Amino acid sequence: MIEKPSVLILCTGNSARSQMAEGLLKHICGDEFDVHSAGTRPIGVSPESIEVLAELGIDISSNRSKSVDSFADREFDYVLTVCDNAREKCPYFPARTKLVHHAFEDPWFAEGGHEDRLAAFRRVRDKIDAYLRDDFVKTVLGL
Repeated sequence: MIEKPSVLILCTGNSARSQMAEGLLKHICGDEFDVHSAGTRPIGVSPESIEVLAELGIDISSNRSKSVDSFADREFDYVLTVCDNAREKCPYFPARTKLVHHAFEDPWFAEGGHEDRLAAFRRVRDKIDAYLRDDFVKTVLGL
């Protein structure tokens, strides 16, 4: 059996950016890749991330926030860091792992009421989606 290429998406809290990127990439690539996300300091999946992906028909409600340490014994073909902090604190990966970095603003810190926060999460979701479709999937994954 041939293993699917694997992708690990990292951010600090594994609550928003990496969770949204995981859901979006699974949606874009279907079953062609084994996609996971983790954080350097996981804090739980944000309800806003779940809500804004549900607007696109993507269900991440059963996702859980994971530490990058939980993948210490696993090799990945690609590691995508979606924040500068995760890139700086990224653990060692074997030389064959392709490391890719693209920082996105953190919607976790958006101020205001629920609608203001959702607007910030939607903005970041859309930026991540555009990057994954226009750059990562075509240039890095070659699809």
